[in-house]
Amino acid sequence: MKGPLVSTAILLVGVYIFLAFLLPLVTAPLPASLIYLYLAITLSGAMIYQTMSAGGLEAFMGPIYRFLSGEIDGPAKMARLALLVVFPLLVGWQTYTKLAPSDLPPAENRTIHPAPPGEFVGLANPYPANEQNIQEGKGIYAANCSPCHGPNFDGKGSAAPGFNPPPANFADPGTIAQLQESYLFWRIKKGGVGLPIEGMPWKSAMPRWEHELTDEKIWKVIIGEYDGAGQSPRTWEEEE
Repeated sequence: MKGPLVSTAILLVGVYIFLAFLLPLVTAPLPASLIYLYLAITLSGAMIYQTMSAGGLEAFMGPIYRFLSGEIDGPAKMARLALLVVFPLLVGWQTYTKLAPSDLPPAENRTIHPAPPGEFVGLANPYPANEQNIQEGKGIYAANCSPCHGPNFDGKGSAAPGFNPPPANFADPGTIAQLQESYLFWRIKKGGVGLPIEGMPWKSAMPRWEHELTDEKIWKVIIGEYDGAGQSPRTWEEEE
């Protein structure tokens, strides 16, 4: 391929070298997105200039058409076959690397326990932690929560290996023992979709249980969780 294609390629390489390597010597480096924007503008301008006439259009697009359609011989034909094989593989690899789950932590900071909305702050559990409510709460927990948080309240349920971050270990003193019951009520009721922006980039897989459980059942499952994990909820008196 000769002519306008080569001159356009040289122009793009020159613009990239100038923006990415030479310009930072005298001023602040440009963001990669801005460099790509300038390259796109340069390519658009070059294509408009090269295709202003019928002869220029043929000189610019003709080699590309003949290359892609197979109307070529010699080394160019082998290059076309290699391109038709390598390009789909590169697209597939890029797609896989973007979508494949990873155990690596995100680069951004994440607040593990973000502040709840104002309407949930300071709520008190209206149900006493008596034996009846404890057993009823544990029954609700076993039916709905144990597949993830585990029958022993340790975050080791049968479905736990499929989640990142993993389900909370309620038996760990660093989890629900550090939280008020109102906080658990918010998290259970609104689920992962109710997390504020500081809870990103890892979204909790907690379902939005307000569509499945009444407020009474949520409060009682909280009682069952604290009892089963051997923990006590944090109170306002402790904070004072």
